[in-house]
Amino acid sequence: MLTLIATIAILTSCKKDENNDTKQAPKVSAPAATNATIGESVELSFAFTAEAGFKSSAVAATNGTAAVKTDGTAGATSGTIVVTYTAGSATGAGSVSLTVMDNNNQTDDATAVMNVAAEQTTFNVNGNITENTTWETGKVYVLQTRVTVVSGVTLTIEPGVIVKGEAGTGPNATALLVARGGKLMAEGTASAPIIFTSVADEIIPGQIESPNLEPTLNGLWGGLIVLGNAHISADAESVQIEGIPPSDPNGLYGGTNDADNSGVIKYVSIRHGGTNIGEGNEINGLTLGGVGSGTVIENVEIVANQDDGVEWFGGFVNVKNLLVWNAGDDAVDTDQAWGGTLDNFIVVNPSDECFELDGGEGESAAKQTIKNGTVLAMDADGLVDNDPNSYVDMMNIYFTDLKQGQDFDEVPTDFVCVFSNLQATIPDGLTVADFFKDGSDAAVTAVAAGANTVGADASKFQGWTWAGASGNLNGL
Repeated sequence: MLTLIATIAILTSCKKDENNDTKQAPKVSAPAATNATIGESVELSFAFTAEAGFKSSAVAATNGTAAVKTDGTAGATSGTIVVTYTAGSATGAGSVSLTVMDNNNQTDDATAVMNVAAEQTTFNVNGNITENTTWETGKVYVLQTRVTVVSGVTLTIEPGVIVKGEAGTGPNATALLVARGGKLMAEGTASAPIIFTSVADEIIPGQIESPNLEPTLNGLWGGLIVLGNAHISADAESVQIEGIPPSDPNGLYGGTNDADNSGVIKYVSIRHGGTNIGEGNEINGLTLGGVGSGTVIENVEIVANQDDGVEWFGGFVNVKNLLVWNAGDDAVDTDQAWGGTLDNFIVVNPSDECFELDGGEGESAAKQTIKNGTVLAMDADGLVDNDPNSYVDMMNIYFTDLKQGQDFDEVPTDFVCVFSNLQATIPDGLTVADFFKDGSDAAVTAVAAGANTVGADASKFQGWTWAGASGNLNGL
């Protein structure tokens, strides 16, 4: 009897072992070939079956590193294991191999093929910005058309980004337009300014000076246009900005919110723009239409724009630390009763006027203040072009590098304007009154070259501007 029981026990034990031995080894399936750029992390899902129950997994990689993010469940007969792969520094093939072990210590493995490519650094932009978007440090964005940041949307441009506009004229002119209600958060830094330029410019992130274009070459693309909801003095509460076809409603500017906020523009250099969009109609380097005082604009350089460097059309935005170099028309142009302040600026060699200060075109009026600047007139046609209804205070400005025929043409009569503490270095044989007409000479003191006690703080433009990096501000 005991012998029979022992025999049954042995047979039962053998049957159990035989059942375990018949459980199939694990099976692992790899995902399809996957692309990744250098340094990029991607997730890969491996499916497995394990009749004897999941015990463990192990992962290995080539041309990168891999780690199990989500492992199989202990004892599970099937499941998915998620692996994170981080591509290495070499382009070409890579792989991720996953090994699964079951509770019978049986294993299977599968290998996912990886294609590692260089990181994309240049991106074409050929449509409006219709959702919040970020342009990233170290990358180049090419405007292939007029690109609008539409109302309710924010475009963020990180430090060091380069934006390049393709060539085009008329309706094909390239430009970045911020519509009313849209925002541009372009916050460069002194060590990594944001640069707007032409596709003809071979500059790359990290460079300040163009390696192949001269700082006099203009009209290669459009420019930067920012529009807002602040008051303007025009024939209507809102009108279409120059340079944008009337068929585009994103070109409207003006309204009733003088504190309107269109974003932040800091440490930005705009170069080689001003392409012609119609008969005698070019885009300014920076156009500000009805922009409100809630907008922050500081540390801006305009280089070689075919039209004006900066033109304000009404609004109340203030601008601080502005440099305009080699403008093809006016360096600073104000229209439609702009009511803000320009503080600390340098103007170098415009083609037409250093300042064209027009009054309002409608019933409303607002006073602008222009102060603490240095003007190198050089080949400019004129110094200051006022209208009878210009409404401006100008103070603490130094004019130098003057030529006979340049002038401050008239003192406005419709409003009380203050011109004070102006200084100028006058060429030999000429007088202050030869340049500053209509009684404006009373506000001007003649000084020897370099002996001025007013003017711009040029240190604000060193390091991040092309003018500063090329030595064109030395001695200021």
